Amino acid sequence: MNTLRIFILGGYGTFGTRLIRLLIADKGLTLICAGRSLAKANALVAKYQPEAEAILIAAETDRNGDLTQSFTEWKPDLIVDTSGPFQGYGERPYRVVEAAIAAGVTYIDIADGADFVTGISVYDEKAKAAGIGIISGASTFPALSAAIVEDLSKDWQSVNCIENGLAPSPRAGLGKNVIAAIMSYAGKPVSVIHGGNNTTAPALVDSRYFTVAPPGVEPLPPMRFSLVELPDQTLFPNKWTALRELWYGVGTRPQIMLRLLNLSSRIVHMRLLPSLSPFKSLAYAAMKLLPFGAHRGGLIMRVGGESKDGTPITREWHMIAEGDDGPFIPSMAVAALVKKIQRGDKPLPGAYPALGIVSLAEFESQFAGKQIIAGIRDHLSEDAPLYQHILGEAWQRLPQEIQALHTSPSGKHVAGRARVDRGKNPLARLIAGIVGFPKASEDVSVEVTFSVKDGVEHWQRNFDGRPFSSLQKRGEGSFEHLLSESFGPLEFGLALVLQDDKMWLKTIKWRAFGIPMPRFLAPSGDAYEHVIDGRFHFHVEIRHWMTGLIVRYRGWLE
Repeated sequence: MNTLRIFILGGYGTFGTRLIRLLIADKGLTLICAGRSLAKANALVAKYQPEAEAILIAAETDRNGDLTQSFTEWKPDLIVDTSGPFQGYGERPYRVVEAAIAAGVTYIDIADGADFVTGISVYDEKAKAAGIGIISGASTFPALSAAIVEDLSKDWQSVNCIENGLAPSPRAGLGKNVIAAIMSYAGKPVSVIHGGNNTTAPALVDSRYFTVAPPGVEPLPPMRFSLVELPDQTLFPNKWTALRELWYGVGTRPQIMLRLLNLSSRIVHMRLLPSLSPFKSLAYAAMKLLPFGAHRGGLIMRVGGESKDGTPITREWHMIAEGDDGPFIPSMAVAALVKKIQRGDKPLPGAYPALGIVSLAEFESQFAGKQIIAGIRDHLSEDAPLYQHILGEAWQRLPQEIQALHTSPSGKHVAGRARVDRGKNPLARLIAGIVGFPKASEDVSVEVTFSVKDGVEHWQRNFDGRPFSSLQKRGEGSFEHLLSESFGPLEFGLALVLQDDKMWLKTIKWRAFGIPMPRFLAPSGDAYEHVIDGRFHFHVEIRHWMTGLIVRYRGWLE
């Protein structure tokens, strides 16, 4: 069987390895893992060949050597450069491109260096003469970012605002080359559009705040993002000519690390230091020593513009990657392109940045089998149900019985039966009594009456004549994209998470008398809503590590 032969330069590196792992299940591929070290290439082949359907081959190739000879010898159908850093290739940054054109082989790279990606067009005529595609930037930026903007604005008449925040996992293990690239431009002017003006702002100094929150998933905490340099800042104004706001930032964690980078970059901006490049090794060591925080990464893309009828509109695309799955994302555009080439959809001849080469749907198809969740948030009318505002498009995945309970609640009265358990600890009993939680009972009648004022829902619960109530509203500030529920002076920020056919309410933050409190001091316990035999069921458990169980009530309503 004829297979598509792919020559992966830097194949045993961070992104090359992940690209191979994305492709090895395809028996229609031959993957040539190439780099300066044949031993490392052989080690990778030996590690992954037993589980691979694709054919894996190790190759020794020096990007500074005779690449044309290597390409002629290996006869690939596609060359993929995953090595980098593309910002620091020296006097001949496009030597791989030149060799690919000389060999007449389609070329793709995963560069996100602004100058490298935008400069690829100088080879346009040569690539067309050779009848091949030369594509740069088939990575998160600009391939994925452009696909997101295209998808979010597909039914609009114009796009005037694009804001982006990338939050790598604190344990993602950013490579030395990535750190070196960031340190090279920290504190120096980067192109932005602000208020309709094409201007500049200092990299890693200018900052904004975002919350990455895919619908139906526990969000990342609100965090600070600081300006970075990417190809989009040069490419997008030519594609979306009505832009009045264009800004890209990175949210490094732990955030204290970002604050230190902000301070150091400000020193460069003030011209007290020429560059942070001499400190790249120190920065790399610090990142290795400070992997604090949950092993989760994310991305937010906020796009604003005008709908077909001229109405202002804003949409957001949110994505969270759990664990080690985030670093696969920069290689996914190439994996999606490989699938298109196999279907006979070859890249057009010419040399160009990777805008419009894959759709968002084609990119998201690569998420299968990975712990990567993405979704869209539209800015809804104020009349939309409270829970729909928080869940976004995940609201549509709720069973009708749960939607019905949370739709137009003002004046609604529901009733059912419940079982109530109370903790035995004296302190737990005291807390339950102060809050007004119901007494223990094997079977008790329960009624809930709802009222709404100024967007705040009042839930009046009554367990066999014993009432207690809470207030629910959309979270703001540090509670953004959370459900805020208050019991007297205590306010809890709850994430609405859809999992295992249930809507879970997970405590993420809390305040006492308006003062933020440490999360480890917060009450815990499972709380969720679900449907059994067409009937709405609830389960609420409140416990604390100091007291054990405080109260648990579960039952049904209709």
